[in-house]
Amino acid sequence: MGMTTTETELKALMLASQDGDAAAHRMLLERLSRHLRAYYKGKFAKIGRGVAEAEDLVQEAVLAIHLQRHTYDPQELLTPWVHAIARYKLIDFLRRNRASVTDVPIDEAGDVIANDDNLSAESSFDLRRLLKHLPEKMQCAIEAVKLDGLSVAEAAQRCHISESGVKVNIHRGLKTLAALIAQRTQT
Repeated sequence: MGMTTTETELKALMLASQDGDAAAHRMLLERLSRHLRAYYKGKFAKIGRGVAEAEDLVQEAVLAIHLQRHTYDPQELLTPWVHAIARYKLIDFLRRNRASVTDVPIDEAGDVIANDDNLSAESSFDLRRLLKHLPEKMQCAIEAVKLDGLSVAEAAQRCHISESGVKVNIHRGLKTLAALIAQRTQT
């Protein structure tokens, strides 16, 4: 993301979004999705992970940005704030998938992890509220893996579905959540 017009435009959208402009919020999430998709595809290409997994991370990051938008300080640049969330989601993914964090060039990983802790309780509460709109198996898969940190195998046992069922449910569930957020005007 170049720090020129992109920063200015995205920041204007974010500020309008924080003021409750639903159209600006949708546009912001769409634009950020494109940036994040390029970011994750680039990182994943280096470790040979698939596009579907990159897409899940895009949805997760967009969800986090949506849930945490009230924590963004308008005095700061928006791009580094978004980048921090994106990196945090990537590190989280690598940890969960036992992929080696050293395989992926992640800049100042420590900073990201250190800064995110205070946000997670409140955003996981919002996430649990949103999850109620999903079918039971999807809820179960997302809660098990994304909120409770279980492996796919453990989630399959808990939710009584196959491991591939867990992956499909997470993938579809995240897409559905992203769509729900896009439809909703902001509170």
